[in-house]
Amino acid sequence: MTSMPQQALHAVSLVVPDYDAAIAFYCGALGWQLAEDIDQGDKRWVRILPPGASQGSLILARASTPQQQAAIGDQFGGRVGLFLTTDDFARDHAAMQARGVQFEEQPRHEAYGIVAVWRDPFGNRWDLLQLTSEHAPVSASQP
Repeated sequence: MTSMPQQALHAVSLVVPDYDAAIAFYCGALGWQLAEDIDQGDKRWVRILPPGASQGSLILARASTPQQQAAIGDQFGGRVGLFLTTDDFARDHAAMQARGVQFEEQPRHEAYGIVAVWRDPFGNRWDLLQLTSEHAPVSASQP
């Protein structure tokens, strides 16, 4: 019997106008962890993690061409393209608002959990999301 391969999404790249401005927002205002910041000459390898996360990182990629600059804030065609889950929606929603994060809507209850759309300073649309227990992710070690 062949076993199923185990894979995980390591990171997603987000095109930003400036490394330091993005680090200041995500790691300063939101309290994310700067996991790596490696100078590679004409670019940097910048990897950040949400609080408490050990995987599922975000790579901050500075736009270096006109095409990349045009994609800043519209990498998902105007849709929500990034989903930040939390174990306490009310706590994180209040903390983010206190830090100046702009939410597009009031929190709403859906079949899958509590959600509200917010934007980062670069125009990217995110969901802040607390999943209901039946929609919470299952770890790879669980059957």
